[in-house]
Amino acid sequence: MLNRLLFQRIDNSPLLIFRIFFGILISLECFGALITGWVKKNLVEPQFTFPFIDFEWLQNLPGPGMYLYFAVMGTLGITIALGYKYRFSIIVFTLLWTAVYLMQKTAYNNHYYLLILIALFMCFFPAHKNYAIDARNSAAPNQNSMYGYVKWIIVLQLLIVYVYASVAKLYGDWLDFGMIKILMRPKAHYFLIGEILQQPWVHKIIGSAGILFDLLIIPALLWKPSRKIAFFLSIFFHLFNSIVFQIGIFPYLSLAFSVFFFETETIRKIFFKNKIPFFSKKISQPSYKQVFLVGFGIYFTIQLLLPLRHHAIEDDVLWTEEGHRMSWRMMLRSRNGRGQFKIVNHTIGKQIFVRPNDYLNRGQKRKVLSYPDFAWQFANYMKKEFSKKGERVSVYLIESTISINGRPYVPFIDPKVDLANTPWNPYRHHEWILPSQLSNRP
Repeated sequence: MLNRLLFQRIDNSPLLIFRIFFGILISLECFGALITGWVKKNLVEPQFTFPFIDFEWLQNLPGPGMYLYFAVMGTLGITIALGYKYRFSIIVFTLLWTAVYLMQKTAYNNHYYLLILIALFMCFFPAHKNYAIDARNSAAPNQNSMYGYVKWIIVLQLLIVYVYASVAKLYGDWLDFGMIKILMRPKAHYFLIGEILQQPWVHKIIGSAGILFDLLIIPALLWKPSRKIAFFLSIFFHLFNSIVFQIGIFPYLSLAFSVFFFETETIRKIFFKNKIPFFSKKISQPSYKQVFLVGFGIYFTIQLLLPLRHHAIEDDVLWTEEGHRMSWRMMLRSRNGRGQFKIVNHTIGKQIFVRPNDYLNRGQKRKVLSYPDFAWQFANYMKKEFSKKGERVSVYLIESTISINGRPYVPFIDPKVDLANTPWNPYRHHEWILPSQLSNRP
């Protein structure tokens, strides 16, 4: 069964059209980041960009460097869509996108992480073997088939994303629709739908639909009798998310994935009417089969376990944020923090108080006062700034309080711990995060 699913050759029309959609969408994402000011706000103006911990060596380029960086990625999206120098284009894009993802956490988004994974797949998929400039320039005949594993890698990755997203919503603040109320509150000014989105009955529909859609959409797309209904529901769901939450290309990328769920012949007839059909039930054994199966197993084992790591870390992930990222925990919390940093300068025997807004933009300040790793990084940033002057300091976050999902503000970070001289361990709970007080419901 597994042999047939992975190594039977099938028509490659879904992969070819997905390459075109994918290239166009990532090009729009990158050029859109330039036009909307996202690059300026998150990578050009900040003094410090909060890279992922252990990736501090990835720093934003000076001057107009980041504008050029995104322009290059946008151009690579076009060459990917055209299938021009495809391998080079997709590999370089994957490296550049991964680097910029690790370069800053302030605008972290699960969708950016998913884009890394999909781009990584596309580096290995033969997406340029037909209906591509590379194919036209090649002496080899155009290919009209691919191994079945191309489809099933995409399907399995999406199944993991959606199921984990659904299960993560099965907690109090989502199930009582309080989180939906928080998410909809900033949308009150929207034309026509703003007031409707504030209604409790709408919150119940959105909350329930969010759980059910994420849990069932992949099986519904795979099952032929429900496929068309699931597809039209998917269109409505993702367009709703695009309009209400304005989350970039992700809703449209999600719709583009649909080509892998329909019969390959259907996709060929819609998008490539002149393409030679491919019909074969032959199962071939590629020379790299064993290497592929080992890599396939390792990769998806990691994908299954990584979102569960927070269960091995003390306290509630909603409180500590430890194990939250790369776990498909989407739209589950709203965090607001208060506090200030106390710097004890041991060299000159003086202490000063620093307000984050003296160094950070609004989005960064919000993260620093409500996310432990941001607070730790800012403390170490302060330590480095003073060390440039030959001064040794300790940094404390005092008067630290936090409100999660509208709850009252409660103490969050231990004010007695010197964050600048405390190690960070990504696999363990940090005791300077005070015990959870999530029992106080809003």
